[in-house]
Amino acid sequence: MDDEIQLISDGDGLAVIGDPTVVERFLVSEGLPSKDLGLHRLGPALGVAAGVAQAGSVIAANSGRWMKLTEESARIATRFPLVKNVASGNLHATLRAPNGQFVKNLQFVPGPGSLLTNPALLAGAAGLMAQLAMQHTMEEITDYLATIDEKVDDVLRAQKDAVLADMIGADFVIEEAMTIRGQVGRVSEVTWSRMQATPMTIARTQAYALRQLGALAEKLERKTKVGDLAKAAREAESRVQEWLAVLARCFQLQDAIAVLELDRVLGASPDELDRHRLALRAVRQNRLELISRCTVRLLARLEAAAGTANTKVLTHPFEAPAVVQSSNHVSIAIIDFHGRLGIERVRKSSEARRWADAAKEVRNRALGTGADGVDAARRLGHGTLDRAKSATGMLSNRIAERALRRRGDAEERGEED
Repeated sequence: MDDEIQLISDGDGLAVIGDPTVVERFLVSEGLPSKDLGLHRLGPALGVAAGVAQAGSVIAANSGRWMKLTEESARIATRFPLVKNVASGNLHATLRAPNGQFVKNLQFVPGPGSLLTNPALLAGAAGLMAQLAMQHTMEEITDYLATIDEKVDDVLRAQKDAVLADMIGADFVIEEAMTIRGQVGRVSEVTWSRMQATPMTIARTQAYALRQLGALAEKLERKTKVGDLAKAAREAESRVQEWLAVLARCFQLQDAIAVLELDRVLGASPDELDRHRLALRAVRQNRLELISRCTVRLLARLEAAAGTANTKVLTHPFEAPAVVQSSNHVSIAIIDFHGRLGIERVRKSSEARRWADAAKEVRNRALGTGADGVDAARRLGHGTLDRAKSATGMLSNRIAERALRRRGDAEERGEED
């Protein structure tokens, strides 16, 4: 009998659903690490929904595994013509492996597949995929916060600002709800009611952090002198990392709220799960774009500051390289932050020009290259020497005339005395 599996791709991850043995054999043949999709969680919720009477038996007979969409997992999607589902926006494909030979004989089955053909089951699977994708990002942010500063929690908790204090309080509430969810397996009305004020608190903290980064960008934009730019760049270097940490924590908590929210909708209104998932996806994308605009603007101001400093390295041999160095440090921090949140941005680091290199460049421009350049330099040199002699002669005459006038004035004063 032919073995069939179903692939679902939502742009963030890839799910493989089918008989547990067949799914495992497929993943081993492709060498892909994966996580349990948690398909069994759909049973209690969808079992009571209209039109899903056989949900329990279908879910029990199948297993689901999920993986982050990377280059390795994405190549599977490109090997087969996945079909877009108009309702969910996700891509689907049913694959068949005659006699279990996945590596050599994997085939695409045209038309609707035999697994999870019920729209409610597909919507539920898509909701589980969205949760796992957000949890993956949350783990990435946890690693990010741990690597940028071992004491980042102390930095955040040491802030005396009321906005950040409120965020820390919301942090505790959300973490408690996630812990209860992990123990119970769902989000009850009691757990959800404790969460009502947290989205506004986190949004307010995010807005505050974005304003702080915007203020640093404006300060860099207003400075034109290299000394002032160096001071502003140093301030950005010392402050940006902290506000990026605040933004990252806000984003992590917002993803946690969305995970809890999807669980709540699945339990209370499973028919609305897919629409709610799409709405959360749109909101999350808007949030990413807002953060991207703010941080990219700061990147642009840092790059402009580095460019200004590089043009004035001759007259500011110490401040100019300092501006570029601070700019690069902050830019690397922002790019790392973008990567953890999924914001793609490529920027080449600016290189500070050493004073000697800049001086050599100026000298080469003055002297030119080749015989013509040498002759021009000589002519320039002779002309400069003649002008210098002339200027020296005139200066000497003026000095002599001034000395004679002073002597004459002194003699007149002596006669008067």
